[in-house]
Amino acid sequence: MGVRFPPGAQNIMLKNIINNDLIPNYVTHVTETLENSGFEVFLVGGCVRDLIMNREPNDWDITTNANPEEIVSLFEKTIYENKFGTVGVCIPKITQNVTCETSDTTSDSVSPETKYHIVEVTPYRIEAKYSDFRHPDEVKFSKKIEDDLMRRDFTINALSYNPNKGQIIDYYNGQKDIKDKIIRAVGNPNDRFNEDALRMIRAIRFSTQLGFALTNETIQAVVDNSNLIKNISFERIRDEFSKIIMSDNPIVGIGLLSKLNLLKYIIPELEEGIGCEQKGEHIYDVWEHLLHALGHAGNKDWSLEIRLAALFHDIGKPKTRRWDGTKAGGKGKYTFYGHEVVGARMTKQIMNRLKFSQKTTDLVVKLVRSHMFFSDTEMISLSAVRRVVVNVGKENIWELMKIRECDRVGMKKKEAPYRLRKYHAMIEEVLHDPISVGQLAIDGEYMINELHVKPSPRMGWILSALLEEVLDDPSKNTKDRLGEMVKSLDTLGDNELRILGERGKEKKDKLEKDEVVKLYKKHGI
Repeated sequence: MGVRFPPGAQNIMLKNIINNDLIPNYVTHVTETLENSGFEVFLVGGCVRDLIMNREPNDWDITTNANPEEIVSLFEKTIYENKFGTVGVCIPKITQNVTCETSDTTSDSVSPETKYHIVEVTPYRIEAKYSDFRHPDEVKFSKKIEDDLMRRDFTINALSYNPNKGQIIDYYNGQKDIKDKIIRAVGNPNDRFNEDALRMIRAIRFSTQLGFALTNETIQAVVDNSNLIKNISFERIRDEFSKIIMSDNPIVGIGLLSKLNLLKYIIPELEEGIGCEQKGEHIYDVWEHLLHALGHAGNKDWSLEIRLAALFHDIGKPKTRRWDGTKAGGKGKYTFYGHEVVGARMTKQIMNRLKFSQKTTDLVVKLVRSHMFFSDTEMISLSAVRRVVVNVGKENIWELMKIRECDRVGMKKKEAPYRLRKYHAMIEEVLHDPISVGQLAIDGEYMINELHVKPSPRMGWILSALLEEVLDDPSKNTKDRLGEMVKSLDTLGDNELRILGERGKEKKDKLEKDEVVKLYKKHGI
């Protein structure tokens, strides 16, 4: 594409500017093996950027002037099943007897009994025209590192580093842009985005994750080419979108997606909330409210599912907004009846469009559908709390409360007001395992079949009497100990046995009330 090296570009830095201790042994094993065999070899891309920033990289990419066949010949176990020249070098981990992990595919050369680090090694490449705005029409191998670096997306990623020599190759002033906290395309940003339109979202992702600013030229190029994102698969978009959502500043990322005209091609439903006024307790429009709710989930470092549900929980409001002018004094208000039902349906469509897993989709949709249960009602019953626990599942009830918290903070309200603490206490009360005869080591069926007690009201009295004994001394809760007590109690008359049974029930009820009091005191209720 005719990328030129900018004036003053640096290609060699002093040794030890990077802390090599951040580079794991399995990576240096690969670089040293290639170098000892007479090939040039460099770490390249994002891992070099992270090393310069003194961050531990998540992924390691290596580039070399060796061709794929030469790379494969140097290592015992490799994966090479793609047309881009990338060879996965398998380095055994210490842990044994577990399934081999690979990025995409496995080959017969990889033993299923061993777990491996997979280090991707790619020859220097020259890429031709991108007709589909996604993949190069042709990939050619090169013998020059500068050919490989000129095809990279952003200057901060167009860096290579040789750990043995302490040498950084930097033709595009990527180190300066890292220092200045700038996202700048390599060469002409229009060319880079026409090569792969996903790079526009990646620019926003890097800006969000790193806290870097996009250059004006990069911003304009994204706006001018935003429609090209339609050529990208939703699977690839989802992966970048998820990284934005999981960053420390997801509000910034979603805001940039909208400002630079990308969001309308990905989740246009969100932008329906822009300018959708709510009034009442809300000081923000729907769009701003959803961003603040997402921001709170990010501040709490909550899961992807919670962040997505926070972002989508009121997405149905624009479609359900109605003006109610019947309020006394003629003031009127907006209503959003059923927005949680509409929102859940919209959320499912969005999640399916972005190809999220069924498990993730089901949970996010369920949280959006149920988020209105803990609304600003003055009274709520335990039976109602039990119903919502059944609807969302015990395993998800606290996730739902996180959405409620995001909703409140998104209205500029306190994080844990009295009512919210009361909801927490009531949920714990519902989830609390009540004191009952069901906790005994024996039951009525055991008494009939094993102890030959005849079915009658006496069985209930006996069980209540046993419970009193166990509450006083839990060590008695064994089949043998309880069986002996059953035989003794069964010799008593009805009146005497009834008194023991009622006394046991009274003790159980008192202890249960004491537990609930402690629970509510814990939450300041």
